[in-house]
Amino acid sequence: MAEQLEPISHRQTSLLDYISAFFAYVAMILLRLLPLDWASNIGGKTARFIGPHIKGATRTARKNIKAAFPEKTADEIEAIIKDVWENLGRTTAEFALIDKLAYRITIEGLEHLTNAGKDGKPSLFFGAHMGNWELPLIIGGIHGVTINAFYRAPNNPLLLKVFSNRHLAGELIPKGAPGAKRAFSLLKKGQSLGILVDQKLNDGIAVPFFGRDAMTGTALAEFALRFDAPMVPIQCLRENGANFRLILHPPLEVKKTGEREKDVAAIMHNVNSILEGWIRENPGQWLWLHRRWPN
Repeated sequence: MAEQLEPISHRQTSLLDYISAFFAYVAMILLRLLPLDWASNIGGKTARFIGPHIKGATRTARKNIKAAFPEKTADEIEAIIKDVWENLGRTTAEFALIDKLAYRITIEGLEHLTNAGKDGKPSLFFGAHMGNWELPLIIGGIHGVTINAFYRAPNNPLLLKVFSNRHLAGELIPKGAPGAKRAFSLLKKGQSLGILVDQKLNDGIAVPFFGRDAMTGTALAEFALRFDAPMVPIQCLRENGANFRLILHPPLEVKKTGEREKDVAAIMHNVNSILEGWIRENPGQWLWLHRRWPN
């Protein structure tokens, strides 16, 4: 029987890693001493002020938003960028108090969570880096449903333990070949899986996203077709600071035509369309800062 994969790093630890880890741990301790709203507000306001001056990431966000929303004015784009940085700052600060966020979540469509596994099939819950993207992965434990989840290890090896210390009922599975094998094993046992599907994956397939092809991972579609698993979209919305609304939409139907590559592409096309709709509604809550599209 396969055992849970422990978080690992393949990079040598540097002096800068020790320094940054020290400040990260101190920050988490201090944030834990604050009321949740204070911590979230401090993180949001700090990032809203400093973030736009981080030239590389802000330049990427500006380029992405301008291409996605050509009708928006320069002032509207800059306003979205500030909102993006604020949301990121709040989410980062809230990580230290994530166990307290459970009491700040309103859930719509809870039946799509609690029905998971009742038909003997695993469920696949997918979302995006919106609102506080940690929350869709912890609600399973709150309602007695085991959801395992993929994660990307932090660049700093010294932060692996704190990064993997999430309040999940299931496992955190590292991205990569061993992780995919472990996820397959868990799905085979009927356990459910959570995936954030909005990031660039170079070995994925080109799928339209805001009118441009974006390299998109296919694990969600591959697992859905292999296990005939329902795919449940989870939309996370930040409302009034550190308060959230999670919308569990009805499961997507798994359609099989017998042509696997076409089926995978069709599923991911539908998934990207759903994510795009969410982002258009709340552009300031999505993480525009990464290079989702090719240059």
